[in-house]
Amino acid sequence: MTHQAAPAAGTGPAPGERQQAGRTVRRSPLRRLLARPEVGVFLGALAVLVFFLAVAPTVRQGGSMATVLYQSSTIGIMALPVALLMIGGEFDLSAGVAVITSALTAAMLSYQLTLNVWTGVIVSLAVSLAIGAFNGWMLVRTGLPSFLVTLGTFLILQGVNLAVTKLVTGNVATDDISDMDGFDQAKALFASSFDIGGVQVKITVVWWLVFAALATWVLLRTKYGNWIFAVGGDKDSARAVGVPVTFTKISLFMLVGFGAWFVGMHQLFSFNTVQSGEGVGNELIYIAAAVIGGCLLTGGYGSAIGPVFGAFMFGMVNQGIVYAGWNPDWFKAFLGVMLLGAVLINLWVHRTATRR
Repeated sequence: MTHQAAPAAGTGPAPGERQQAGRTVRRSPLRRLLARPEVGVFLGALAVLVFFLAVAPTVRQGGSMATVLYQSSTIGIMALPVALLMIGGEFDLSAGVAVITSALTAAMLSYQLTLNVWTGVIVSLAVSLAIGAFNGWMLVRTGLPSFLVTLGTFLILQGVNLAVTKLVTGNVATDDISDMDGFDQAKALFASSFDIGGVQVKITVVWWLVFAALATWVLLRTKYGNWIFAVGGDKDSARAVGVPVTFTKISLFMLVGFGAWFVGMHQLFSFNTVQSGEGVGNELIYIAAAVIGGCLLTGGYGSAIGPVFGAFMFGMVNQGIVYAGWNPDWFKAFLGVMLLGAVLINLWVHRTATRR
């Protein structure tokens, strides 16, 4: 999953080898395994799963695990593009409220203008992609850190979500759109369930795994994946060898916009209405899932599989605390400990894998 420049043929060590004091040293299979960014979070996710299976017998039921996977998928779908953006050297603080912006746009446009809900869905997609493009364009045009650019977007969207919703609907929530044309078809795509052995599984779990497989293929098998690692490692060096840095940065922010749109549509068609003040703080969960999944804040390192396990850990902890009968107020504290532990484990794994 890591991005490494291959040595010229006949001049460098073979795969799995490295130079040390003038001689070629082959790295052990264990070190090569530890070099993969998702190994640490996989072990952590496995430990969390085993822990809650032991302390909360309810988790062992099929319906409970389906709920855990559903909670994980709503985080994981967004964590994937956020992780790709972090590998590219940036992050997006507006991702949480952008989800709500997409849902509000679709709901109000469809209801207030009495249009087929698919019209609102399509316009909402255009708005979400435009927000991502704006973030990327501001970043490359001004040279400002993504923290400042997306913090500004976060504040703008937070205010617009609440103010426009109150202005249009006279309330802090949108109207119920469940009886409008096209609702059933849209719900089937974004928020339906299907039965597996008597257990109801949400369609978002399938979409989550499909998006993870697609992101993994892009990172490992395409030129665009190489560009992501290159601009995250050193954008100036990447530009010097012909990598389209501007296109890559903007497109990564637009991918985050696409993820926000998809999750926003799921929320809208799951609950039929949207609260305009929601979404604040979720951006930190998406970033944390990516970091726990092995992505570095400095960019140039990470995978798409790691954030899948990171999101699963969040879903497992979120539901596991409930099934164990513990006070849910401890959830954030548990997540904080988990985040710090994952970062320390990832740091140790990375140093162990690269130690001479």
